[in-house]
Amino acid sequence: MTRASRGVPSARIVTVLALVWARLCGGAIGFDDRSGLYVCTGLRWGFARGGTTIGGAFLTARRPSAAVLRHEAVHADQWARYGPGLAVRYLVEEMRNPGSRNRFEIEAGLADGGYRER
Repeated sequence: MTRASRGVPSARIVTVLALVWARLCGGAIGFDDRSGLYVCTGLRWGFARGGTTIGGAFLTARRPSAAVLRHEAVHADQWARYGPGLAVRYLVEEMRNPGSRNRFEIEAGLADGGYRER
């Protein structure tokens, strides 16, 4: 749990909640050593776009590529940096600068996340 939450207590709590959410949404939970993320696959709903990182857990419908996991690992680092406040910061940024213009997505690497640069 510590690695996935980047050692930050508030991110650890958010990660646990995300893992519970993944189970409620029908997901299978595994751990990816390279990215240091819990990868929750098989979800039928409960995530945005192609997947969503909450704390140290990536929630998605199918197994992601190594590039996507690199991208999502940066989002886990953002959760560690900003704590639960990242959710609000991200939402505000997404309303102002959607998709490939979102600074959190740019920091995570647009190409790895499957975004096209504008």
